[in-house]
Amino acid sequence: MRVATWNIHRGRAAFGRFRPDRIAAVVAEIAPDLMALQEAQHHLRRRAAMLDLAAIEAATGLVPLRVDPLQQGWRGNVLLVRRDARLLSAPRGLRLGGWEPRGGIQADLDLGFGPFRLLCAHLSLGPARRRAQATALLAAIRPGLPVLLMGDLNEWRPGGSALAVLAPAFGHPAGVPSFPAFRPLLALDHILSHPRGLVTGVAAHATPAARRASDHLPLVARFTPSG
Repeated sequence: MRVATWNIHRGRAAFGRFRPDRIAAVVAEIAPDLMALQEAQHHLRRRAAMLDLAAIEAATGLVPLRVDPLQQGWRGNVLLVRRDARLLSAPRGLRLGGWEPRGGIQADLDLGFGPFRLLCAHLSLGPARRRAQATALLAAIRPGLPVLLMGDLNEWRPGGSALAVLAPAFGHPAGVPSFPAFRPLLALDHILSHPRGLVTGVAAHATPAARRASDHLPLVARFTPSG
């Protein structure tokens, strides 16, 4: 299946105005089966909708998996899946702490390729906090169930804090630069799997529309839960 993750920078390009309407067009370009968005709601106004989810559904066929029915997302994370996705367990919000505060979403799904656990998250800027958050993500692994981990991990160094904690289970990421969008230099966004080797073809979606929509580029990959 085609999966993607994208920090949408609260609907703003690096030097642009608030234009969340651009997000749907980029998601439609990618045409994923599953997509995780970060910074998709303001942490101080969690019940204020940022995205036009009806427009995204019309353009892409993707619908949100809500942790809280009163919010579009959970601590800035919005999870979009195909309408025909089979939900094996209710989405669960992961409290990862931090000043903003950070969080993630856990869900068990089957999109026709076999069951798997999805973990999507946005980690903090401080290395000590990222280590603790990565440890919490490891604790969310369910033995015997493939895991897809996606998000803005705020870590570009292969042996850096969060990636070092995750490496024994997820291996080392592809390290595809995705930030800043106008000239990507840092690989802050990652798509990983447990067991290793279920994710292939990780690449940045570097189209003009994507560069205009956020300060990060989307990251896309192929994920095969059955190995």
